[in-house]
Amino acid sequence: MKEHLQQEFSKTYNKAATQTYFSPGRVNLIGEHIDYNGGLVMPCAITFGTYLLVAPNNDKVFRFKSINFTDTAEIALQQNYTKQGTEWYNYPIGVITYFMQHGKELQGLDMLYYGDIPISSGLSSSASIEVVTAFALNDLFNSGFSKLELVKLSKWVENSFIGLNSGIMDQFSVAFGEKDKALMLNCDTLEYEAVNSNLNDYVLAIINTNKPRRLAESKYNERVQECKTALTALKQELDINYLCDIDTNTFNEYSHLITNKIVLNRAEHVITENDRVKLAAVALSNNNLQEFGRLMYASHDSLRDLYEVSGIELDTIVEYAKTNTSVAGARMTGAGFGGCAIALVKGDQYDNFSKAVTEYYANKIGYAPSVYCSLIGDGVRELNEVVKS
Repeated sequence: MKEHLQQEFSKTYNKAATQTYFSPGRVNLIGEHIDYNGGLVMPCAITFGTYLLVAPNNDKVFRFKSINFTDTAEIALQQNYTKQGTEWYNYPIGVITYFMQHGKELQGLDMLYYGDIPISSGLSSSASIEVVTAFALNDLFNSGFSKLELVKLSKWVENSFIGLNSGIMDQFSVAFGEKDKALMLNCDTLEYEAVNSNLNDYVLAIINTNKPRRLAESKYNERVQECKTALTALKQELDINYLCDIDTNTFNEYSHLITNKIVLNRAEHVITENDRVKLAAVALSNNNLQEFGRLMYASHDSLRDLYEVSGIELDTIVEYAKTNTSVAGARMTGAGFGGCAIALVKGDQYDNFSKAVTEYYANKIGYAPSVYCSLIGDGVRELNEVVKS
């Protein structure tokens, strides 16, 4: 791969790249729709992501090319930039904007990107681009940002430059990911614990439903409001700031305060899911993958029945997984209404699983999913073994 990318760089810019960087994508293993309720999420970095090859130039320009897209760009070195349509290179331009606005001295660069994250799959391809760009600039120009500051500036790019209202989990997990470790993260305080998560002879199967997620944003905002309504009801008798400030036992004691059945269901998912994250950390650290798998299934059931953010596509994948003895557990991951599911599959049975779930899904839904195999990988880094031409 690196040799191929170096050849592509040389063909594009008539010189060799001086550095190669990599930032992964991510999946959330468990802990869905609780980040905005003060709860814990458990993402991990995956083993595919975004490569960035760079070389300095003396032309005081930034040049952007991606093997994944036809659009290219060349911009002069200046203080302020504005978003240019919906092109992919808005993400690195946003990062450069942040550096320049914060007084960091940059020079011209020729940049080549390549990503093997499926686009629009919910695996954080945008965060991967943001973080790999920020990490590379910070390294190349000794800008002095800490890794956490790189995460925060990448979130600024997503929210303020691109204009998407998203949390910090994606950028955090692709930056701080560690091989064979899940990150139990409080998205509010950014406190986290790296949980030992050796999958042994299992792998992560990531199954993209290939369904466009048109409803996700409107339903997301609806769920946020329902959770606020539940919190207001509970605060009649409880001194709490977030739903996840209480556990399931306390919720059961005070749930009578929530009189709307739908709002009650939303709150029940949030609070029980937060407890499942804590139990999942114990199961993974004890190498109990069967218990972790049980918690994955319970998470999906709750997202389907109580939070109602699944759908026939995601449910079909999990439905099949429950029939396959090589699968320890499965669940939807991400906002829902399409996107991806994940399954914990015996490695030596992955090919059989991939073929069977594809056939089952296509027969029921009418088109095939895309299935990918990953382990839990490291976060953003420089690849020292760059191949020189």
